[in-house]
Amino acid sequence: METDFSMEISSDHRYFFKEGLYANQKRYFGSIAFQPEFDIRWDQGEQQVVADVFGRLSSGDSQRSHWDIRELYYQISKGNWEISAGLKKVYWGVTESVHLVDVINQTDQVESFDGEQKLGQPMVQASYTSEFGTFEAFLLPYHRYRTLPGEKGRLRFPVVIDDRKTLNGSGAGDFDLGGAFRYSHYFGVFDIGLSYIYHRNREFLVRPNINGELVPFYEKMHQLGIDLQATTGAMLWKLEGINRFADSDDFQALVVGGEYTFGNIGASGIDLGLLVEFLYDNRKPIVFDLASAEITGSTGTAFQKDLFAGGRLAFNDTQDTAILFGALLDLEQNGKIFSIEGERRLGQDWKIELELRILSDFEENELFYFFRDDSFSQLTIARFF
Repeated sequence: METDFSMEISSDHRYFFKEGLYANQKRYFGSIAFQPEFDIRWDQGEQQVVADVFGRLSSGDSQRSHWDIRELYYQISKGNWEISAGLKKVYWGVTESVHLVDVINQTDQVESFDGEQKLGQPMVQASYTSEFGTFEAFLLPYHRYRTLPGEKGRLRFPVVIDDRKTLNGSGAGDFDLGGAFRYSHYFGVFDIGLSYIYHRNREFLVRPNINGELVPFYEKMHQLGIDLQATTGAMLWKLEGINRFADSDDFQALVVGGEYTFGNIGASGIDLGLLVEFLYDNRKPIVFDLASAEITGSTGTAFQKDLFAGGRLAFNDTQDTAILFGALLDLEQNGKIFSIEGERRLGQDWKIELELRILSDFEENELFYFFRDDSFSQLTIARFF
């Protein structure tokens, strides 16, 4: 029997450069987060239990104080088979700017601006690996609700959307049976994934409840997805595409682009990767009628026709210093999002991270118009045990 335990304790400090557009919004948010992880393996590593719990205590916005079981599952591996049951995180996708096919886990919206942080998803997962590829099947018995900022929080709508009240139920989620399937394999320079999911949508519509409050509504959806990557020397060609079917709308979305890496620039040991991606989504844009406090359209339609351009600097030093920078440009209107993310280890047990997001020139019919004064910086210091 082998066991492994680790703990991360971090403190982040998020500062918004302008006063909030809406009443009671704060400019500074400080917090402390705890993330213990435990892994126990036996039977020559063929059986294991994994636990990963996350909790945050935050000032400024009470909705950002929360906890979640990111992972808590049992897994058994026998031959070509791998079966697990419990709460897990599963990642699909290859692109940098948007992850269209990554829909198994719900987004923890109060944790990250870019949607990278996910909630644990209850599931039973079975995988079979063969010379013809990997086949994965998922039974999804429960739907998680997206976390959302509260009244004092930033990056929210003019009317507070309470994530604890929905047309589907109350609390953190509700029981609803669904499933998913994914096939992945490689053919020469190509790595391909084909996926299908039937469950509640991870994005939401906004509808009034019986009390007249605007609350999230998660409708059933079918989604077909493809993620494709081709590796040709220092160049990576990437594509993600989906076709989603739901009662409110059937739509298609696509991200296509590439990343070229210049290795060991000037014999310095530094690698520079340049990224370019085109984003397309044919959903209707979101519309907020301030007179009636009504929101129509999907909350997932931020990128109809956009271009992402950026880069990744890896210093390849003992401190694992890395910088990711980029800009997301609307090709039909003037909206822009500029971002910089940097991280560096301090000694063996500490890490510092800096994040900067600038939102600029958004017009009234764009999703980010509601957050137009919410540019911010964030400093995070983490200690590992």
